[in-house]
Amino acid sequence: MTDHQTTTRCFATGRWRKLRSLRVRLIAVFAAVALLAAVSASGIAYWLNRDAVLKRAQDTALNDFRVSLSRNVSELPLNATCPELAALASNVASSGLNYDVVVVDPAHPECAASSDPTHFTLADVPGTLQSTVARPRNVTESNPYPYHLYWLRQNMEGRPFVIGGTKVVPSGPTAYMFKSLENERADLNTLGWSLAIATLLALIGSALLAQAASATVLRPVKRLGDAARRLGEGHLDTRLEVDGSDELADLARTFNRAAEQLHEQVEELSAREAQSRRFVADMSHELRTPLTAMTAVTDILEDEAESLDPMIEPAVRLVVSETRRLSDLVENLMEVTRFDAGTAKLVADEVDIADLIMSCIDGRAWYDAVELDAPRGILAVVDPRRLDVVFANLIGNALKHGGSPVRVKVRETDGSVVVEVSDSGPGIPENVLPHVFDRFYKADRGRARSEGSGLGLSIAMANAQIHGGTITAANGEVGAVFTLTLPLTPPPPPSAGGTGDGLAGDAAEHKDSQ
Repeated sequence: MTDHQTTTRCFATGRWRKLRSLRVRLIAVFAAVALLAAVSASGIAYWLNRDAVLKRAQDTALNDFRVSLSRNVSELPLNATCPELAALASNVASSGLNYDVVVVDPAHPECAASSDPTHFTLADVPGTLQSTVARPRNVTESNPYPYHLYWLRQNMEGRPFVIGGTKVVPSGPTAYMFKSLENERADLNTLGWSLAIATLLALIGSALLAQAASATVLRPVKRLGDAARRLGEGHLDTRLEVDGSDELADLARTFNRAAEQLHEQVEELSAREAQSRRFVADMSHELRTPLTAMTAVTDILEDEAESLDPMIEPAVRLVVSETRRLSDLVENLMEVTRFDAGTAKLVADEVDIADLIMSCIDGRAWYDAVELDAPRGILAVVDPRRLDVVFANLIGNALKHGGSPVRVKVRETDGSVVVEVSDSGPGIPENVLPHVFDRFYKADRGRARSEGSGLGLSIAMANAQIHGGTITAANGEVGAVFTLTLPLTPPPPPSAGGTGDGLAGDAAEHKDSQ
């Protein structure tokens, strides 16, 4: 994936997270509810007003048409001529409501008189309306007249009209009315635009209301999130100001109580941990004095072991080995205590990694059992003594638990130096791999009295981490592979170091391996 694709993907991810934020969702919900309510109310208001406006216009026109037709048809003679029918149409249409009339007499079917012949003729009357008007109904008590006034609404050349028609008497003429609803449509269009603007204003108002509501609701939530982040960063004195008695205030009180309890528990655990570290440090420090004397005595006993009674010699050699093992254990415990207390320091210098590894191998006489592939010229700023401890532990473990030949390979990549130490043994069991760097962990629990203390690899990992690097353990094609990765330049020291437990200085070389 290219840098451009990565940037685009990160941008899209960030944008998607913003769109999924609680503020955006709250505004969207408010806007959706407001839009639904406004559209529903506007739609109902529009249709109610539309029906009312059209019904009022058509009822007014139809009633006026009926009255005007009744008044003027009484003056029409029997067997009226075409001019007389045209006069009737003009007289009926002259009522003042601006509608046009077409009159047809069954006695003169060829003559269809119109108040406006250029625009309205009998052909403009829908056939369904003509057939309905001409069809008589049965005369009953509830229906005393065989003919009635019928109407329908229809668009003519894009303009809305209400068209009404009725037959005057069984043998009289039939009249049709054309009333334009153009003014009513204009009024309804104005109403529609007004409702649309009102809907838009309601939508904007809902968005502003949602913004205000989200600010009111999310501000305490944001403060809670910031406080939780500060608490997670170790600021255990973080507390929230509580104002009010609503659910958010209860949440803030709950957070404060949880933070207070967490603070108390952490302080208690820290005190216990400091006490434990102090105990280990004091114990290790106090053991160094008698161990120094014991070591001097055991050195003398070892020199004189060959002249001792053969029955006593094995016991003397056992005392010598166990005393040295105890001395190494005490030194390891003191070094572990320094790491835990934060007093372990780097004395960095620029060295050639190949020379440092060669010095480690030669100093321990491992040159016959180790195959080294380390090009010269890979310079890194490291603490030579601490890195020698790391190499000694990794190579020593490979020789002790994996067997020779042990292969050490060094390479430089991406501003880091990588050192791989592989052996020729059976490898590390899968259930042991996650624990190889744990303190006092031994794969074979039955070998509790093995030479190693179980601290070597954990100290090696701590020394790697203080350089800003790490160590990984895995199984290769043959045997186990430990990979040390270090930056060529160590990270800057922290601005405020640990107070420690009064353990100044560095321990001597660690030869113990797990």
